[in-house]
Amino acid sequence: MPDQQLSDAELAAQPAAYWTGVAYEALIAYTRERQAEKGYTQPQFWLLRNLSAADISPDGAGMTLPELQQAMASYIRPEDDLAVEAEVLVRRGWLRRDAEDRLWITEEGEQARLDLRRNAPAIRAALHEGIPDADYVTTVKVLRQLVRNAGGTAA
Repeated sequence: MPDQQLSDAELAAQPAAYWTGVAYEALIAYTRERQAEKGYTQPQFWLLRNLSAADISPDGAGMTLPELQQAMASYIRPEDDLAVEAEVLVRRGWLRRDAEDRLWITEEGEQARLDLRRNAPAIRAALHEGIPDADYVTTVKVLRQLVRNAGGTAA
């Protein structure tokens, strides 16, 4: 659908699935471009987060690649290769691999996770530019209701 001026009635008739798909692809591309400018990838950041006891990991225990793939199943993209991404982090010293092939975050990796996390507010600010928080909240509420109406779970 071309980027054109539409009336409110025309906008109301637009398919939500189309626009959520367009938004998803644009937001992911923008986020990944900003992260690449800083020298890391989104999957690398996710690996660090999933292995950090100070973030997503409940206990900071190491995980195998299949376990990490499962943990990230709801947001990892088909083109993301966790084995390649993990190997980059091992070479950087941010992750280590044990004898059972489990990955563990290192002290350097934890510091990197904290440093990389500092990029998120600027990315969010750029994406939210010109959007009042109230409008954003309304949008999220509408999307959650659409999910429920489609039989999904809006967690």
